[in-house]
Amino acid sequence: MKPSGRFFVLKIWAAGCALAVVSGAGLVVGFVIRRGAPALRPSLLFGAAPPWHAVFGNVPVFDGLWPAVLGTVSVVLLAVGFAVPLGLAAGIYLAEFARGRTKQMLSVAFDILAGIPSIVIGLFGFSLSLTLHRFVSPRIGPCLVLSAFCLGILVLPYLIRAVQSALEGLPLSLRLTALSLGAHRVQNLRYVLLPSSLNAIATGVILAIGRCAEDTAVILLTGAVALAGKPRSLLENFEALPFYIYYVSSQYTSAEELERGFGAAIILLAISLGLYLIALSIRHRIGRQAFYGR
Repeated sequence: MKPSGRFFVLKIWAAGCALAVVSGAGLVVGFVIRRGAPALRPSLLFGAAPPWHAVFGNVPVFDGLWPAVLGTVSVVLLAVGFAVPLGLAAGIYLAEFARGRTKQMLSVAFDILAGIPSIVIGLFGFSLSLTLHRFVSPRIGPCLVLSAFCLGILVLPYLIRAVQSALEGLPLSLRLTALSLGAHRVQNLRYVLLPSSLNAIATGVILAIGRCAEDTAVILLTGAVALAGKPRSLLENFEALPFYIYYVSSQYTSAEELERGFGAAIILLAISLGLYLIALSIRHRIGRQAFYGR
């Protein structure tokens, strides 16, 4: 076969694989929507409570998913807020300042952390809560802030690698332009390198948001419970949609209850999509301000 023929076959095969992945994802989402759409009623979120009163906290919600929605959003935002500054700083250090054996040792350590199963991180969080409960304060136990902390640890290595890869992938000419014009190394990093790698960094943040939103093992051991109500404090238990989906899918007693689980999955997908869009909007705004000063 001629080189042009082999290239054409490779192109068709690669396109087919990409189409298969997209089609598979579409089938999964479509199946979830088909099974859960009949359950998408106001009562799924708010139970018997009036929706507006429930949203503003005037009445409690006992048989709806509104507290789980609030708990999911809270734990994701807390986890990302904890992980992003640390991941950004560590990724910058690996890409711009670490050299030799130090860089190799840190890279191996972060790769090992990325390979730790989420259930192990959940067990660490549970053990940490017992230690804090015994030696710091009896009020401390599995709670919202502990779940967010453990989720932050879970996604931290991915953020670090995203920042490192984004910075190391910039062309040498871009790195040297500002320096040759008299800019300091920190100024070069702040005004040239970071804005130029913003897209790749934002992609890492978006993936971290998705991982935090879907993980069940960590929150199962560190604070998520059934019927906890809306989050009232960082040191209290909370409800979360992944925990509810896991609980319903493993212990449902009727087709209607399973249908509510699929409805909860649709709501979780919508929350993840909303958080993705917010992250993309922030990335776009920061990019414009960095390059144009607006």
